[in-house]
Amino acid sequence: MKSIMVVVADSSRARIFTTDSPSSPLNEIETMAHPEGRMHEQNMVSDLPGKDFGQDAGTGGHAYQDETEPKQQEVIDFAKRIADYLDDTRKSNKLGRLLIVAAPAFLGELRKQMSEQTNEFVVFESAKNLTQHSVEDIRNHLPKFLKH
Repeated sequence: MKSIMVVVADSSRARIFTTDSPSSPLNEIETMAHPEGRMHEQNMVSDLPGKDFGQDAGTGGHAYQDETEPKQQEVIDFAKRIADYLDDTRKSNKLGRLLIVAAPAFLGELRKQMSEQTNEFVVFESAKNLTQHSVEDIRNHLPKFLKH
């Protein structure tokens, strides 16, 4: 049976709910934790980037730097994990409509990681961090009735 799925997420936690109809209560079916999303950058890096002095040791060197900061990479990895879960749900023909409520910065990354096919199921988005809120409060932030 295809269901209405609601994802409430931030960079360290995702709660996934289903509901039978747009006005029905939410049923929490999955919780994903990603404690690395809460770590401070300094705790993720063991030491500073190395230096390259090149051929001429007399010129000052420049530090190597990763293209993506470790904390941002953790955000990307968690968004990808959620997107893969949603994609698997869609592929198993269990996804009818998708509503996403996510912290503003995380919402953008989640959009990037979701497949084009899964994005087509999104009928509502809200840039709010409600992961710590009650189920009733989350439901109150969703539309009473959804467009088909």
